[in-house]
Amino acid sequence: MKILITGSAGFIGFHLVEKLVKTANVDIVGIDNINDYYDVNLKYARLQQTGIRKEDIHPDKPVQSILYPNYTFCQADISDYSILYTIFEKNQFDIVINMAAQAGVRYSIEHPATYIQSNVVGFTNILECCRHFHIKHLIYASSSSVYGVNNQVPFSEDDNTDYPVSLYAATKKSNELLAHAYSHLFQLPATGVRLFTVYGPWGRPDMAPMLFAEAITANQPIKVFNHGEMSRDFTYVNDIANGIISLIEQAPDQQTTHPFFQIFNIGHSEPVELMQFISTLENCIGRKANLEMYPMQPGDVPVTYADTGKLKQKINYKPQTSVEDGVSEFIKWFKLWKNT
Repeated sequence: MKILITGSAGFIGFHLVEKLVKTANVDIVGIDNINDYYDVNLKYARLQQTGIRKEDIHPDKPVQSILYPNYTFCQADISDYSILYTIFEKNQFDIVINMAAQAGVRYSIEHPATYIQSNVVGFTNILECCRHFHIKHLIYASSSSVYGVNNQVPFSEDDNTDYPVSLYAATKKSNELLAHAYSHLFQLPATGVRLFTVYGPWGRPDMAPMLFAEAITANQPIKVFNHGEMSRDFTYVNDIANGIISLIEQAPDQQTTHPFFQIFNIGHSEPVELMQFISTLENCIGRKANLEMYPMQPGDVPVTYADTGKLKQKINYKPQTSVEDGVSEFIKWFKLWKNT
């Protein structure tokens, strides 16, 4: 089986690569544009973990891992159709897992064009290549943000998602709509995964766990929005990665409700109050946080909560990591990372 993982220097893409390269009879090609939305040194460090050395990376040229003979990486941007087409043509993939995207709800408010280019144009390029090269299964990252301000909890895949409250969410909703159209027109098996507040080792520095850990460690104030009246379905990255990997051989067929198309929530299904999450971080770091209370940020929502019953029925999905254990593992990694 030959698998393409886009966004392979990113948080979740990296964890997928790290797990799949250790799987028998699987060849992995990873691509990432290594943009500077956040510290590129973290992206290069993730690549180093999978045997891709920074000094060997050159744009549009494949690099062979020095640790895993079944892993090759290429610095490339999914919004460049000609390069993407060439990669597909050369490798003849069976499976595509698209994790590449411009992330971040708040950043999207000030930089909308970046999101359209990566999340809409880039994703359309992925769909076009999957169509032309007859990919057996496309799995792509959507987001819990598509639910907007949903007053019905937990969030079900059958809930209305027509009213996103951020541009980022709107681009993720567009991914689902585009995937549905391609599935319908070209019988492209496509699975969307709506991811809920992923955290863990090697996490993104623009997300709350890293921002909070940085501030608490440095004895700096942390910004707490909506005066702490928020809860999130924090989901440990290993549970996310295991869920995605379990779906690889569960492609939708013509007999599904929407032929060749399916969407699943992947979350922990146990929302945690933001103040409780901060308290857990404090316990693991061994220092109290200095809190600064703010009103709700534009584009944000007060609660996320995944109904994962559909995914459990499909793959017997059961998240294994409690928030206490997950935060503990995250802080262990965080301390090592800061000492490097």
